Amino acid sequence: MPNLASTDASGASDPEPIIESEVAGSEDQAIANRLKGIFDEIGGLGEIKINVKAGVVNLSGPIADEATAARAKAIAQRVSGVVTVETGFERNMSVGSNVEPVVDEISDNISGFLSALPLIGIALAVALIVGLLGHFLASLMGFWKRVTPNIFLAELVATTVRVLFIGMGLFIALDILNATAVIGAVLGGAGVIGLAVGFALRDTVDNYVSSIMLSIRQPFRANDHVLIGDREGHVVRLTSRATILMTLDGNHLRIPNSTVFKAEILNYSTNPQRRFTFELGVDAEDDPAAAIETGLRAINEQPFVLDDPEATAEIQKVGDSNIVITFHGWVDQRESDFNKARGAAIRVTKNILEESGFALPEPIYRLRFDGDARPFEQTGKTQTAAKPAQEKAPTKPATAKVDVSREKHVENLVDSERAVDPAADLLNDNQPVE
Repeated sequence: MPNLASTDASGASDPEPIIESEVAGSEDQAIANRLKGIFDEIGGLGEIKINVKAGVVNLSGPIADEATAARAKAIAQRVSGVVTVETGFERNMSVGSNVEPVVDEISDNISGFLSALPLIGIALAVALIVGLLGHFLASLMGFWKRVTPNIFLAELVATTVRVLFIGMGLFIALDILNATAVIGAVLGGAGVIGLAVGFALRDTVDNYVSSIMLSIRQPFRANDHVLIGDREGHVVRLTSRATILMTLDGNHLRIPNSTVFKAEILNYSTNPQRRFTFELGVDAEDDPAAAIETGLRAINEQPFVLDDPEATAEIQKVGDSNIVITFHGWVDQRESDFNKARGAAIRVTKNILEESGFALPEPIYRLRFDGDARPFEQTGKTQTAAKPAQEKAPTKPATAKVDVSREKHVENLVDSERAVDPAADLLNDNQPVE
């Protein structure tokens, strides 16, 4: 007789087992007897009426719910000799048949929970012990400060240890309760939530990671004179969120660490020797080699200019009315202020060139107009009528000394501010500078 057991393309039988029926009188009667015996043993199926004809099973009678009806139909389809199953169930609306299964299920759940209380208590105790162990390890801040570069990383490591031990305790507790499915669901949910939070807070995360990298790499020290991108100043401190600079005007400037980490950093304090550069133009009829020699002699005579490396100069370009010469000199920033030294070098070089007879002309533009108008001369931005040249008595170069000592006001402001709360700084002089 045919049955409803499905087969695949290779002829292999469906993994569902076939319930064999015993032949008693006729095969249809045997199927009915077999189903009756099975339904009588299963709660909620005893009142089902069974009618079998030519292998077609017809099930009818009161049924509690759709799930019970589907279960009865599935059982009938598995009996050997069944061609198909037809159902004509009626919903049993009696209180007993609908309420009793729910009450029984709740009662079974309560009984199972009460019987599992000792195991739940052990799982909670293990989770609590592991969590307390993690809390104890995280509280050893003295140890974490010694093994990490700064307080920021020490707090980060301590928090990570605490979270890891709490997660480990929960994992062990769920494993004791044999709730591995819950573990998978929790980990999957945590991954999805973490991904969503990461996209939403990507700027914050970027800034946080940059803070960690800067605290490890230490690209500058406190009070270093730096240029970060186009922002210049002295470093006040490095915090977990921003790098604080004191600008040369004495103002506070907070730059997010994510910006600092990605920016080009020019540190003027790393190498105390710094080169200054300036240009001066001499008359096109003058000897530029003699002008270079004269200017370098004046620069080298200045006490703030270093002998090693020595000052240099070269012809930069030849203009319409002058020859532009570029002078270079080196100063020690620990002893001299860079801007003051550069200004003093320009002053003495200009004076010695003029004193030695070298002219420092400006570009001159001569304009010619049609008619009787007199020609005009343009010097700089002002136009004046051409006048007969008048002799001018030479002026004596000024001999006043210029103070080129370091300007320490901004540095003192930084030191006074750092003394207020030194623990808030992630910079550590004991760590190597990148």
